[in-house]
Amino acid sequence: MRDIVSQPYRQRYWSAHELVVIGVFAAAAKVSTVLVALAGGGMNPVTLLLKNLIFTTMLVVMLYKVRKPGTLLLFVGVNLLFSMLMLGVSVTLLPSALAAALLAEAAAAAVGGMQGKFGPLTAVAVYDLTLRCLSLGMSWLVLRESPALLISAVPVVILGYLGAVGGLFTGASAVRELRHAGIVRF
Repeated sequence: MRDIVSQPYRQRYWSAHELVVIGVFAAAAKVSTVLVALAGGGMNPVTLLLKNLIFTTMLVVMLYKVRKPGTLLLFVGVNLLFSMLMLGVSVTLLPSALAAALLAEAAAAAVGGMQGKFGPLTAVAVYDLTLRCLSLGMSWLVLRESPALLISAVPVVILGYLGAVGGLFTGASAVRELRHAGIVRF
């Protein structure tokens, strides 16, 4: 039997600190968006915009804090797991979200990776747009017999995306302020 002490140290891809940051941001993003929806009296246009703005802002800050490839994919997995266990979200969201995260990671790699200046912003922008398109595609697949239901969902998705676009700007602003405070380092 080999001695455990004599084994060479194996460097992990993510440190424990980075994994904690990803988990805390995933849980905080989900909890804060649910609280906004509940405090706003349900899903009305204002809470829909605000909920997406907060989620996207937190996602941008998290990606600038942990700047490694695969971080968005891990965040999406933890976020969906949290949603399925605590909120009863359907598993049918999983393929769309993972595909959107993979495409967003590829887009970030195309503009210089997560270490680049615009990598995290590109990843979040592509993730939000792709997730909404794939979710509408999944809804179309399920609701083929009654497309009128899908037509009524399109304005809601567009309104949510407008909140997500606003979240890109507030996220970039938050990162700038956190960088001055020394919390986010480049």
